[in-house]
Amino acid sequence: MPEYVNWLRHASPYINAHRDCTFVVMLPGDGVEHPNFGNIVHDIVLLHSLGVRLVLVHGSRPQIEARLAARGLTPHYHHGMRITDAATLECVIDAVGQLRIAIEARLSMDMASSPMQGSRLRVASGNLVTARPIGVLEGVDYHHTGEVRRVDRKGINRLLDERSIVLLSPLGYSPTGEIFNLACEDVATRAAIDLGADKLLLFGADLGLIDENGKLVRELRPQQVPAHLQRLGNNYQAELLDAAAEACRGGVARSHIVSYAEDGALLTELFTRDGGGTLVAQEQFELVREAAIEDVGGLLDLISPLEEQGILVRRSREVLEREIEQFSVVEREGMIIACAALYQIADSDAGELACLAVNPEYRHGGRGDELLERIETRARAQGLKTLFVLTTRTAHWFRERGFEPSSVERLPAARASLYNYQRNSKIFEKSL
Repeated sequence: MPEYVNWLRHASPYINAHRDCTFVVMLPGDGVEHPNFGNIVHDIVLLHSLGVRLVLVHGSRPQIEARLAARGLTPHYHHGMRITDAATLECVIDAVGQLRIAIEARLSMDMASSPMQGSRLRVASGNLVTARPIGVLEGVDYHHTGEVRRVDRKGINRLLDERSIVLLSPLGYSPTGEIFNLACEDVATRAAIDLGADKLLLFGADLGLIDENGKLVRELRPQQVPAHLQRLGNNYQAELLDAAAEACRGGVARSHIVSYAEDGALLTELFTRDGGGTLVAQEQFELVREAAIEDVGGLLDLISPLEEQGILVRRSREVLEREIEQFSVVEREGMIIACAALYQIADSDAGELACLAVNPEYRHGGRGDELLERIETRARAQGLKTLFVLTTRTAHWFRERGFEPSSVERLPAARASLYNYQRNSKIFEKSL
C-alpha cells in the first residue's frame, strides 16, 4: 500500500475533527525570515482549504532590530520587553507594515507549482486589537510599548464567517489614537482566549519543549509548566511555554509548540496521533480507564494480531462483549493502544491478570506498567490476595515486576481445571 494512502486514512479523523474549528497561529519574525516560511504558508492555506478558521499572528523582532541598526539606534530592553521610544516606534511601524504586506502578498499568491495551485483566499487585517500602555515599571518608562486591552471578537468572527484568514500584527491602538508596540505572543494568547479558540499554535525554533536530557517533551499540563520555566530561565522557549499555559488557563483547550524550521511540523502536529511538537492541555491526552462496551471494536483491533501470532488466547467479539467489565484500557486520542483484564477466580481469594497487550508503536512508554498497577489496585479493592498470570512470551517482563514462578498445582481448582497443556503457558504469581 502506498504510504500516502495509509497516512490519509489515519489523518481523516483529524480532518473531520478540525473542520469549522478556530485556530490561532503565531509565527515570530524569525519564522517569517526562515527558508521554510514558504512551506508554512502552503500548510496554512491547506488548513484553510480543509475548513479551519484561521487567525494568523506574526512577530517582527529581527526586522525591527535590522531597522534600528540601519539607523544607528541602540535597542533597549527591561525584563525582556522592548522599550519603545518615539524613534524606535518609527522603526516598529516600518517593520510591521512591510512585513504585514509581504505576508498578505505571499498568502495571495496562486501557489503555482505547489500543492495548493489554484487556491484563492482572502486575507483580512485592520484595527482589531485595542491596546494600553505598560507605563512605568520599577522606574522605567516603556513609552510606546503596550499590552493587549481587548480583541475585537465580533469583528474577527465576522471575517472568519466570511472564510477570510485574519492577520493580526503586533501593533495595537488606543481609543485616543495612539499606537503601541505589542509582543506577538501577547496578541496571540489574548486572541485565542477572547475568541474561545480551539487551538493556539506557537511556532518556535525548536521542535517543542526540550528537557534537560535533550529529549522532546510531548505533553504537559499547565500546572507542570512553572517547573520548566524555572529551568529554562529567561529565553524564548520559556516565553512560548508561558504563553501556551496562559492560553490553557484562559479556556483554550489545547496549545501546541512546533518548529518553524521543520518542514511539515504544523501538519504533523495536527494530523498524526503523536504529533511532532509539545502539547499543553488541560485534559489528559492519554487516559487509563475501565473499558466500556463501545471499546470492543478497538480491543479487537489491538489484540487480533497478537492472537494470530499465538501470543494471546483467541477471544471472539461475543466473549469480549460479555467480559468487557473485566478490562482496563489505555486510550490515546480516541484509540485503544493498550489493555489488560482481571478475572476473579471462583471459590478463592485469587485473580488472574490476562490479555495484557500494548500496541507495537507504543511499547516503550510504560503503558504495560500503568495497566499492571491498575489491575493490582482493582484486585486489592476486590479483596484478592494473589494475582496469577499465564504467559508464553513475556515471562521475564513479569519476573522483573515481582511475579514469582508458580505451577498448575498452585492455581485454584476452578482455574487449574481450565489449564491448556497444549499452549504450555508458564505460570507466575504475585502476592498482593
